[in-house]
Amino acid sequence: PADAIGGAEFLRRTRGLSLVERDLAVVAEIERGNVPSFLNRLTPVTVHSKARSGRDVSATVWVTPDYLAIGSDDDFFYVPLNYYSATGIAARLGCVLPTPRIVDAIYDQSVHHLKPAPLPASPLMGTNRYMAEHKERVDAQRRAFARGDLISGHKKDLVLTNRLAEIPGRVAIYGWHLATGRPIQPLSLVHGARYVDYSHGVRLVASVVDVGGVARSIYDALQDSTLASALSREGITRNPWGLMHPPVAMPSLTLARPLAGR
Repeated sequence: PADAIGGAEFLRRTRGLSLVERDLAVVAEIERGNVPSFLNRLTPVTVHSKARSGRDVSATVWVTPDYLAIGSDDDFFYVPLNYYSATGIAARLGCVLPTPRIVDAIYDQSVHHLKPAPLPASPLMGTNRYMAEHKERVDAQRRAFARGDLISGHKKDLVLTNRLAEIPGRVAIYGWHLATGRPIQPLSLVHGARYVDYSHGVRLVASVVDVGGVARSIYDALQDSTLASALSREGITRNPWGLMHPPVAMPSLTLARPLAGR
């Protein structure tokens, strides 16, 4: 929108909000289209494995080249979201969250690999202050890179896993790869579904996957015994639609113009 605020202004206006209010403000900005234009073009990533029969199985997924952000190409701000907000906005945009296998494939095929730049663990991890400090560390590495190139290594991913159904009310986190390709963060469901911190990122994956030139719903592919291993190390993902549409909705807190007057 012509009147959209930039990332720096979003950071300033949301400084006094609670985490829940900030999440809703983020969703409101994304729904009105206030995202960098380089995120609008998805990037193909190939995922593959061997089926139980021994034959190679592969597919192509399309992913956002970077993590979800608010603002313009020149003034954007990464916006971590809780599990309910992330799945809600992804589903509304016709997308899903990645599995750990897809996260690994994204890292392997990225044009640019950033080094993780962690901040000290503290009660400030979910605050705008830590988010801004981490963005500065990321910017120092990516300044010369073209916007829209596939990039990874600078955030942990919110991911889909069968364990979300086994341990409801949690968020699944994975990634933050080192140069060796090994992730700092193994798959973890330690935190509650509303937990957010500066190190988390939301990478969107289109809900249509290409299998041998044929378009398939990623929801169907995740449950297809012949394809699932290419998309997830867990094999079949049970009820991926349910994982992307969790039964606990976001709080009934309305912020129609969440940042007005701030």
